[in-house]
Amino acid sequence: MGDYDTDILLWSEHQAALLRRRAAGELVNEADLDWPNIAEEIESVGSEQRHAVESLLLQALIRMLKAEGWPLSRDVPHWQAEARVFRAQARRRFVPSMRQKVDVAGIYADAVRGLPDTIDGQPPLPVPDVCPVTLDELLGD
Repeated sequence: MGDYDTDILLWSEHQAALLRRRAAGELVNEADLDWPNIAEEIESVGSEQRHAVESLLLQALIRMLKAEGWPLSRDVPHWQAEARVFRAQARRRFVPSMRQKVDVAGIYADAVRGLPDTIDGQPPLPVPDVCPVTLDELLGD
């Protein structure tokens, strides 16, 4: 049996096998089930999905801000296309229960911090201090 802290892959395979056996009605040794870590891992699945959506939204916002900050750059169409792809990927992974947990203002602040100081030697035009789009607008078509 793998230990949670030393071999999570082996641990997860062992715990899954025990849970499947128990679900099938077989009696298993309760002491072999690592309930605290099982619960933590189940909870982390949802958190990882939310983090994936937030990461995709961050990438979309960075591209949107580049296009706004450097509107004359030859890369604007490329940035806009990338932003659309990131937004579409976020839309596919988004589920309604994430709505109250996705911090658009914080993601936007990170995107502003992630902008380069210059592109092709030019500083950006000013970008809004506060996110100008809502979560629904980011996830829309």
